[in-house]
Amino acid sequence: MSRIVPVALAFLIAVAAPAFAAGGGSSGGGSSSPTNHGCKKGQVWNAKTKKCVATQSGILPDEELYQQGRALAKEAQYDWAIQVLATIQNQEDPRVLNYLGYSNRKAGRLETGITYYRQALAIDPNFNLAREYLGEGYIAAGRVDLAMAELAAIEKSCGTACEEYKDLSAAIAAAN
Repeated sequence: MSRIVPVALAFLIAVAAPAFAAGGGSSGGGSSSPTNHGCKKGQVWNAKTKKCVATQSGILPDEELYQQGRALAKEAQYDWAIQVLATIQNQEDPRVLNYLGYSNRKAGRLETGITYYRQALAIDPNFNLAREYLGEGYIAAGRVDLAMAELAAIEKSCGTACEEYKDLSAAIAAAN
């Protein structure tokens, strides 16, 4: 029994410590992200310099900022994601608008999120991920009827086998 504790402790030190040092562990207050190499809020990872840099417009190519902002949104770092996405120079990119919508909706700013989704769809009416997220926003607002309309638009675009259709259909079923 006394050998088990040292072995378990050695395992934790060998496996968990590097993950936390690299920013992969729980941050408690959400002050770093495993996606952007442990950078703190207000920073993004610059792959060229291999350093965290202050988030500001033009600091990195739009695509890199988009990828980091999207990843932060998916990690539930919504306000940080918004900060990164807001620095992208092309604010008319439907993908950027979509994740600004997603981050705002998930952060509790439902109407703001819905506005961003609508902007994304005004630019690209066949952007099914934005339709799915808009439908989820409508469900959160208690408007399942509007979510059903988004589901019908997704079905027209990609059928019933695409992921966006399946995900929104499941969300509608769960709401009913």
